[in-house]
Amino acid sequence: MTDLDVTTAHRSAREVLSWSRAGLDPALRAAVDRLPDSMRVIAGYHLGWWDEHGHPAGADPGKALRPALALLTAQAVGGSATEALPGAVAVELVHNFSLLHDDVMDGDATRRHRPTAWTVFGVNGAILAGDSLLTLALDVLAGSGHPAATQAIRVLSAATQRLNDGQAADLAFEERGDVQVAECVRMAQNKTAGLIGASCALGALFGGGTADQVEHLRQFGEHVGLAFQFADDLLGIWGDPEVTGKPVYSDLHNRKKSLPVVAALNSDTTAARELDELYHTEGQLTGAELEHVARLIEASGARDWSVGRAETLLAQAREHLRAADPAEQAERELDALAALATQRDH
Repeated sequence: MTDLDVTTAHRSAREVLSWSRAGLDPALRAAVDRLPDSMRVIAGYHLGWWDEHGHPAGADPGKALRPALALLTAQAVGGSATEALPGAVAVELVHNFSLLHDDVMDGDATRRHRPTAWTVFGVNGAILAGDSLLTLALDVLAGSGHPAATQAIRVLSAATQRLNDGQAADLAFEERGDVQVAECVRMAQNKTAGLIGASCALGALFGGGTADQVEHLRQFGEHVGLAFQFADDLLGIWGDPEVTGKPVYSDLHNRKKSLPVVAALNSDTTAARELDELYHTEGQLTGAELEHVARLIEASGARDWSVGRAETLLAQAREHLRAADPAEQAERELDALAALATQRDH
């Protein structure tokens, strides 16, 4: 048993994330160090390890929720978190591949309180670095030597295809004025929930779980992931920039068809009609107009609807967690992580 598998009882969700980060980082750095120098510099900058010149930076690397889920679900089925490290590294690499590409496609200039990689290294560099991280993720799984490696590659590949499909839908929504709520939910399931579900499935696979345990834990992750997206979309409108690392009303500024926005537009209310007119005007919205848009979304009932959907999904996730018959401490900590991920003030 390694230090990663020696855990103390009654850890908070944030303590679990710190434990996961401490175990993940050496393995993640070792993997990234295998990249060609041209890609390694960009990847390390994006991950917060150094500045654009390669000097240590110590910037915010993100919560690493997905790796934490992979490590905990391995323990939940009676396995070792250390054995699941390749799965944890792989999901973090795929997540960051998607962020590098998303920032380019969305034109976002800031992530985690820093200029995004494409603004520093150019669009082409950021795209290529994302491609390198995706390729590296599959190589990490293939090189793990674990009996479940082949199945894990297929699980992660399927989640990545869903992620790409979800991102394509998200981009297409920007050009459409008739996006339906069900379409938007399906987009979020593919873009966000699929990879979080895969994180849990990979952990259970590397931990030696049964087929039923793997499936229930995957469903736990899928439901947490969709609840997380509801919460994240609320932060994209009403979140504190000091917390989110993005400007206030960032999603509204970008005219994103996020879950609360689409719900508001489809609410058949006076607020919806005014929102539709404002959201589809030419030119940038002023600060006052962005604030008014946020008030219209709330007046339509979409904010309360999003909160309610997140709470329902979290309850359904907990049902799948219990059905997996997990180890007691891992169950408690997975439950705490799910609650933290779906808070609207983190």
